[in-house]
Amino acid sequence: MTDSHFSNAPIDLATIPTLEQSTDTALMPAFYKTNLLIRIAVTTIILSLLAITKFELFFAIDDALHMPLLIALSAVATIGLFSIVFGYFSDRAISYHVRELDITMRSGVFFKKVVTQPYLRLQHIELKRGPIERKVDLATVQVFSAGGSLHTFALPGLSLAQANALRQYILDHKDVTYHE
Repeated sequence: MTDSHFSNAPIDLATIPTLEQSTDTALMPAFYKTNLLIRIAVTTIILSLLAITKFELFFAIDDALHMPLLIALSAVATIGLFSIVFGYFSDRAISYHVRELDITMRSGVFFKKVVTQPYLRLQHIELKRGPIERKVDLATVQVFSAGGSLHTFALPGLSLAQANALRQYILDHKDVTYHE
């Protein structure tokens, strides 16, 4: 007994559209600027506290602490500079694109990561906004896959309008199957 609707014909791999043919969407410029300012502020605050401790004139510091404080200042400056530069490029490496049946997120500076989530496999989707995101009118969309306890990926740096539109689009299409 054969089913006339069932087909399992071979597919020519050259005819399959690739992810590279899709146009990636960058995140909002406010996301890059905000993250950069946060990294600079944290590094500056920690360096200032260490410098005040090392060079203050109001009370004497034990001579044994001068070298460790100098080493700590150098280490924090180096780590802070690395965090600022690497964080900037890491933020710039995040992009996404939405297609009819799935959403894809790209990230990574040295180790590139591409995650594609089909809408049919979605368990749920969340829109998150922390206090800094609310201040700069940004949002993060978290996509949860069916069968997984953690989110498949979090897409940060969207405007609130983009995040709401994306969330609604995915919710409207998550139960849709396409048959030709």
